[in-house]
Amino acid sequence: MSSPYQIIGSCSVAVPDGGGNRVDEAESSINDWDRLLGELAAQPVEEGWVTLEEATGATGVSRSTLRSWYRSGLIPSKMVAGAHGPQRIVPLDLVVDRALGSSRSRRQLEQARSFQAELEELRRRIETIERQLGMS
Repeated sequence: MSSPYQIIGSCSVAVPDGGGNRVDEAESSINDWDRLLGELAAQPVEEGWVTLEEATGATGVSRSTLRSWYRSGLIPSKMVAGAHGPQRIVPLDLVVDRALGSSRSRRQLEQARSFQAELEELRRRIETIERQLGMS
């Protein structure tokens, strides 16, 4: 069975055997973690890949839905170094395509578009009224 996750590097954790030095084991774990973070930071961010938060903002699809999609292999995902540690990114174009294929997500996108159109119409009306009142 193939995994929808892309594994980048590995991190081993030292388990004390009763006689081991816990300080050395902790330092080893920290060094492994630092190495993994270094590998993540060294990877170039591909164009079109966005964080889950950015994908949610752009499409209206919830984070939990995005997680479900990448866990089930419907969209690819990657782990990259972020400002507060590793974070997951997804290709925005595939998220948009998947969202448009989902009736629920499509309704959310259409609703967001209708709000944007309504906002533009209200701005146009305000500008017209301001011109009529000599305010602009």
